[in-house]
Amino acid sequence: MASAIPLSSKSPAIAVYCASSLGNKKAFQLAALSLGHALAAAKRPLVYGGGSRGIMGIISATVMSSEGGKVTGVIPRAILAAGGERGKGTGAVAALAVAQALDGEIRGEVETIVVDSMHERKVKMAERVGGFIGLPGGYGTFEEILEVVTWNQLNIHNKPVVVLNVLSYYSMLRELIRNGVREGFIPPQNERLVIFVDGPEDHAEHETFDWGSAALSALDSWHIDHFAPFAISWGQDGNSGGREKYT
Repeated sequence: MASAIPLSSKSPAIAVYCASSLGNKKAFQLAALSLGHALAAAKRPLVYGGGSRGIMGIISATVMSSEGGKVTGVIPRAILAAGGERGKGTGAVAALAVAQALDGEIRGEVETIVVDSMHERKVKMAERVGGFIGLPGGYGTFEEILEVVTWNQLNIHNKPVVVLNVLSYYSMLRELIRNGVREGFIPPQNERLVIFVDGPEDHAEHETFDWGSAALSALDSWHIDHFAPFAISWGQDGNSGGREKYT
């Protein structure tokens, strides 16, 4: 049985959800660089999905190349055996971008945790961190962000979730959430379960914007009284303090 996810956590570590591809815009890659530098400078360990390609590779390499940076990658055994998560048609470019971020030297601390399933990966990441940041990504990134948001609503944990809306990438997700509120499926106060960082109004400035500092500031501004978690206790004795145990 896996350990329970803490209801809240004072861990300085941050889970970052992002793509194993680079995306088509330079601003996505530079946002990952900015976040990696900010995490390392703030002594906030990175916990991520363990990949070495795409946005995943950029942010992990950035933290690894920083003196005192700490990186924990959590990767399912099957993905590791298959050679890691693969970028979608961007292998050579991804490798170059990661090499540029790493600059040929690992200065920080690196740990790899191998787990048996995708679900165990998410639980392991969640229990080690005090908050979550979403960079642009695809289906897997969407699912990871929305799952930890759901865990907040269900009172499995109470930890901030920040989404970096680079080039308005997540604006349609915000609109989907607002539509859920309008149609009566999401309590109005629970729109605040996700903090969107929009960056400058002028998208031309998104490549130079300090996404990392903005993300950490948003994490620190999060308060549990901004939303209404469901009154659910997940322990067998009904007194678990808001934690669910996973087998």
